[in-house]
Amino acid sequence: MSENLLGEFLRARRELVRPVEAGLPDGPRRRVPGLRREEVAMLAGVSAEYYVRLERGRDRHPSPPVLDALARVLGLDAESRDYLASLAGNALPARGAGPEVCSPAIVAFVERAPAPAFVVGRFMDVLAANGAAHRLHGGMPANVLRHLFLDPGSRALYPDWAELAAEAVGSTRGAAVRYLDDPRLTRLVGELSLKSAEFARLWARHGVRSKSAGTKRIAVPLADGGRETVTVGWEALEVASAPGQVVVTYHAAAGSRSERVLAALSR
Repeated sequence: MSENLLGEFLRARRELVRPVEAGLPDGPRRRVPGLRREEVAMLAGVSAEYYVRLERGRDRHPSPPVLDALARVLGLDAESRDYLASLAGNALPARGAGPEVCSPAIVAFVERAPAPAFVVGRFMDVLAANGAAHRLHGGMPANVLRHLFLDPGSRALYPDWAELAAEAVGSTRGAAVRYLDDPRLTRLVGELSLKSAEFARLWARHGVRSKSAGTKRIAVPLADGGRETVTVGWEALEVASAPGQVVVTYHAAAGSRSERVLAALSR
């Protein structure tokens, strides 16, 4: 894991801001994508020298007013603002957390769920899953990120693979700041960055995403070797007794073909 996450985040986000969005001319002679360092500094009301120190990791604790100004210039949403504040040391990260284990109560809850359900940990490890979830996915992976980026079969399973991959990386990026000293995170990011150019590209963007509900399409593997695509809604329920763990449950629209498929999988 890089030791200059604050600088990397600022650089990645300023490269995503078009000059015209910041009220600046977008001339043909620009040599860098997005805003220049001195432009960010000017718009945020800080000196160019100070901003360069932030990007280069020479100053890692900007004040809250400076953070607010940078967030405004870079067009950060609420989640990205919180992430920036954490990188600057304005939130206390949890460091060196131990191995994740599901409590027996959560495992029992998932196994008895009337629909596909599973538990993921802070780094997208699948910690528990019921039979319906296994059948829906053709077998649950050990780690969602490794499955998405290293298993070629994931693209056949998820028709909207690109969107799901970006959400998974953004969710992990948001959690990463709280577990900087966890060697599992370092190994996971290092492995995926080396083996998947797509993961490396998404990780380098420093995008932060966190969703508690949504919809997705899954091409369910069938016994005859074919697939049937279903549209499911999902809910992510945080486990209060185990920070970082989330129970994910699926459902489908009443009376739909997808609902009947989920019911069959649950039986």
